[in-house]
Amino acid sequence: MTNADLYETLKEEGTLSPESYEKLCEKQGNTLFSLHWELKTLLYLGVMMLSTGLGVLIYKNIDTIGHQGILALIAAISGGCFYYCFKHKKPFSKELVKAPNAMFDYLLLLASLSFLTFTGYLQFQYQVFGTNYGLATFIPMVVLFYVAYEFDHLGILSMAIANLAVWMGVSVTPSRLLSNGNFDNQTVIYTYLGLGFILLLAGFLTDRYDFKKHFRFSYLHFGTHISFIALLFGYFNAYESKLAVLWLLVLFALAFYLYLDALRHQSFYFVLLVILYSYLAVSILVFRMLDGINNMGGLYLLCFYFIISATVLILRIVRLNKQMKAS
Repeated sequence: MTNADLYETLKEEGTLSPESYEKLCEKQGNTLFSLHWELKTLLYLGVMMLSTGLGVLIYKNIDTIGHQGILALIAAISGGCFYYCFKHKKPFSKELVKAPNAMFDYLLLLASLSFLTFTGYLQFQYQVFGTNYGLATFIPMVVLFYVAYEFDHLGILSMAIANLAVWMGVSVTPSRLLSNGNFDNQTVIYTYLGLGFILLLAGFLTDRYDFKKHFRFSYLHFGTHISFIALLFGYFNAYESKLAVLWLLVLFALAFYLYLDALRHQSFYFVLLVILYSYLAVSILVFRMLDGINNMGGLYLLCFYFIISATVLILRIVRLNKQMKAS
């Protein structure tokens, strides 16, 4: 029974006067709504725009300011923000730690972005790490992971994961994986696969040892996408060899494990990812099996497969969603 029905019942029973009924209905129709996420989005955009604006200002006035002045300014911004965050942070805990105030998260994000700008500028202009670019990306990565765990910040954790990918020589964004066009290189494929498995392992260990369990989603989100995409392109690259079947077996084994894990954690998002990537792998296999049929029969079979399989897939996803909501 809704509040409106309850008010109506109380009015009919005489418990609620008409005047009170009207006031309650008016209040029900003018309920307050939360601006939490809107304000958070605006603040995050503000930090990003501030960082971008400082970059443009420095770029246009670099001859006037000088490199040392620019580095000093960036270091002052980063150091000042970190000083504030260390001074006002709550004690470390392996559980979720909320920010002490509204501005804390955004100052921490600005500090981290300024730190990355500082190290990148320092390496570009003065080559303090020489040609050892691995060290130039490794140090910011370690700092970002430390900051993410010390201050319990999911945004900084995502930046640290991206820096881990940079350190390993790849891009963490799935769209960049698809547009890179360099998956004929076995080294790149194995690097992506290794990165994906490292992130998946980090997510499982986070949950297993109950240490910052809320970080699990970020690790599994990136790890799942990267692992499946790497396995699919590994299959493409090895299609003419005997290793093609092995790539698919690993993909389906990973899908089965992640599917069971997603059901155990009641995570429809990861169930959906596993189903879609598995369906894509099966569809690729069916397409290549029917590719040798040159007559219209092969085309009809392919169309029939996609119609039936897509219908079954949608029904299965809807049913799973209902079951998970009910439980």
